Amino acid sequence: MKRTLPLRRWVVTLLRLRVWIAEHIRPSDLQLSLFWAGVIGCTGALASVAFRGLARGLQHVFTQHSGSAVRAFEEMPAWQRVLVPTVGGLIAGLVIYFGGRIFRHRGTNTDYMEAVLIGDGQLGFRASIVKSISALFSISSGASIGREGPMVQLSSLFASLFGRLGRWPAPRRRLMVACGAAAGIAAAYNAPISGALFVAEILLGSLAMESFGPLVFASVISTVTVRQLLGMKPIYLIPTLAPTPAWEVVPAAILGILCGIAAPAFLRLLNKSQAAFARLPMPAMIKPALGGLVVGLLALHRPEVCGNGETVVDDILQGRIIWQVLLVVLVFKVIATSATFGSGAVGGVFTPTLFIGASLGALFHFVIAPMFPGMSDQATRFALVGMGAFLAATTHAPMMAIIMLFELTLDYQVVLPMMPACVLAYYTARQFNPRSIYSDSLASKDSHQYERMLADLRVRDLMRTNPVSVNRTAPFEEVAQSFLTQRFNYLYVTGDNRTFEGAISLHDVKSYLNAPELARLVIADELRQEKFPTVTPDAPLPEALAGFAAHDGERLPVVSDDPYRQLVGTISKTDILLALADRSKIAAAGNA
Repeated sequence: MKRTLPLRRWVVTLLRLRVWIAEHIRPSDLQLSLFWAGVIGCTGALASVAFRGLARGLQHVFTQHSGSAVRAFEEMPAWQRVLVPTVGGLIAGLVIYFGGRIFRHRGTNTDYMEAVLIGDGQLGFRASIVKSISALFSISSGASIGREGPMVQLSSLFASLFGRLGRWPAPRRRLMVACGAAAGIAAAYNAPISGALFVAEILLGSLAMESFGPLVFASVISTVTVRQLLGMKPIYLIPTLAPTPAWEVVPAAILGILCGIAAPAFLRLLNKSQAAFARLPMPAMIKPALGGLVVGLLALHRPEVCGNGETVVDDILQGRIIWQVLLVVLVFKVIATSATFGSGAVGGVFTPTLFIGASLGALFHFVIAPMFPGMSDQATRFALVGMGAFLAATTHAPMMAIIMLFELTLDYQVVLPMMPACVLAYYTARQFNPRSIYSDSLASKDSHQYERMLADLRVRDLMRTNPVSVNRTAPFEEVAQSFLTQRFNYLYVTGDNRTFEGAISLHDVKSYLNAPELARLVIADELRQEKFPTVTPDAPLPEALAGFAAHDGERLPVVSDDPYRQLVGTISKTDILLALADRSKIAAAGNA
């Protein structure tokens, strides 16, 4: 009866289109990863824009001013300068405390770096939202901390949700969360290249295209989305810079060495502040209020300490601040940032790091300018070099720092002196402290447990269950419709009790599309390839990867290791490569 079923015309038409796509476009898992990276980039950008808007609105509630935090605090009376960051810190602490109590049993991992490096690519939704709301109150009330932290958090969270909904294996979920982090950085700084390099250089430690390609795509889409909504101008508008004289590379290199010495000292100060707040005999929810109080007291004298420092950096680059004031502001800003960070306030230290570097560069120019009569009287160039060098020294990512400063200013003249400064800052900082600001945050994570987990990975840990298949007696139209429901070029054939009988290639059905009368007489058993590579659930990943050597498909069928050989799932070559890359990354980190 099955042999006499009519072959409907629309099935033939769609299957011809399906064959054409397979032959000319050849969509693969990597291309699908690029698609989802683009979706994540767009979503991350929208989340970042929404966070900016909420932060501005809440800042207006706190300060009755919607401009920069520095300008808002300059116009406030003394009592309000102290009260606003204190109250904001208190609310932020209460949000973390009560949110943590409510959602403590519902997936509390909110560390996107842990999710990428040593986790399974899953972030707790409710806990991440609580963390972002806490950051919103801290940032809006003038805390000396950056807004890029919650932006990256939200972008990574949505990437994790996509991975959970798609039921992706852990290696691909980690890659997608990494794409979310790249999109968040790109959206925060309007810097697509730096967003991708930030994750590749700091988190993944690899520029392999299997991972770097999706990072680039997510960053680009995120930046394009933000530019459409907020405009295309760079973060920092600087005066026009003349070409760098060759001899000025030497003082720029010296500045890089000085930043490499200062950065480890700054990291030690942050750690000591964190330890000091941890020893205070008070509830954790009160500590952000204490950090806010420190910021408020400092703001009585220098309101420039409030906020992430972006406004003061702009003043430095435009030459609107004298060195005597800048020196005081720098000292106060370091204290304010240490107090905010140590108190447990949620946010980023990326932008405050740029502030410190710009201040060091401008002060360095003031010291050496009288020694070299031919040096430009503009401190802008050395402020930019200081920003890049200090960033490279704290993150241990010199390539990312060089590119980011170019993207922040869109002025190529800064690149030449920036390159030796960033490299020397990186090597100098590593001499004093081999760990970066981000590796310190992961020092308490059990990376050895993750290494053991990778070593024990088997096919069953990465396979997807319930693959599309047809019975060996299925008519041609059922085969055709099954191909239309999936994007892979092989359709598995099973017998009774789902025993694996072989596979049908999409190209093998092509010849029947021009002969519907013949196709209606064909069943799956007559189209299948009996000798088809398979793997078992307990097979190690290298053995599964070897199975692809004689197979041109993206997936291999997984069959039970018993005489029945039941079809239990499929495994993707891309997922295996990502998992093995993770193993190599951990091994390299352990040998470093």
